[in-house]
Amino acid sequence: MNAFLIALVPVILIVVLGQILARRGMITPEAFRAMDRLSFLVLLPALIVRALANAEFDHAPWAMLGALLLAQTVMAGIGLGARWWPVTERPAIGTIVQSNVRWNTIIALSLGAQLFGNEGVALVSLAAAAMIPMANVISVYALISHADHPPGKKPQPLLAMLRNPLVIACAIGISLASFHIKLPVVADETLKMLANAAIAAGLLSAGAGVDLGALKRAGARTFFWSAVRLLGMPAIVLAIGLAIGLTGLPLAIALLCAATSTAPNSYVLARELGGDTTLAANLIAVQTVAASLTLPLVWLVILWLGAA
Repeated sequence: MNAFLIALVPVILIVVLGQILARRGMITPEAFRAMDRLSFLVLLPALIVRALANAEFDHAPWAMLGALLLAQTVMAGIGLGARWWPVTERPAIGTIVQSNVRWNTIIALSLGAQLFGNEGVALVSLAAAAMIPMANVISVYALISHADHPPGKKPQPLLAMLRNPLVIACAIGISLASFHIKLPVVADETLKMLANAAIAAGLLSAGAGVDLGALKRAGARTFFWSAVRLLGMPAIVLAIGLAIGLTGLPLAIALLCAATSTAPNSYVLARELGGDTTLAANLIAVQTVAASLTLPLVWLVILWLGAA
């Protein structure tokens, strides 16, 4: 447990620092948006390519990826149950489905790196390669199908997936590892320097994006669906994982990925595709804070299973 706290506390501190910098105006929103863009296009892809290219897997963790993808599908179905919540408008249903299937890649990468080193980063990157496309496809269709006023130009999630820099980085890294192509020393050191900045920059931006005012506006519905996401997703992954014989580090990484809060960028997609933006902001804020309490519980389960 001490190792996990040592890994988690710095993550929380950097997120808090990002919030302080934003609230005091020491870094402008425009600067954070530029940093987000840099992380998305350069820093995170560099981290993923290097981690996957240098990874040594005895075999592909198909069971881990299958458990995560199936859990996302189940969580999407559970989210559709929001239609039976009293006085729930259609845009809120799509927003809840999106919250249920998205995850915070930055938090997972940070914990994977701190707890399990390069192998942990590589496994989280593989999880991202599978879960990000699935989350995008489900979220886009859920938001559009439940929007009061669907967008005029219909998004193409599959095309967007193929253009996603993180997905492209995963494809490059996996290809290098599959063909046993070693990165040249200069290239490896260059990617290492970029990768070192990726997690810190992402955590700062995540902290800056937390709307503390949303915590005050959050009602019973927000707290209920946040609990469903933070506890339900890892519970489903655990049940599926144990059923298919998933053990060891892949099981630990799958549970950590499932236990993170929903992605901060889900607000942007909800706004663009006719979702409930107020609910989206509330879910992000509540889950980001609450995850600091639920993640240690998931880690205790990992330790109890002997997966770490």
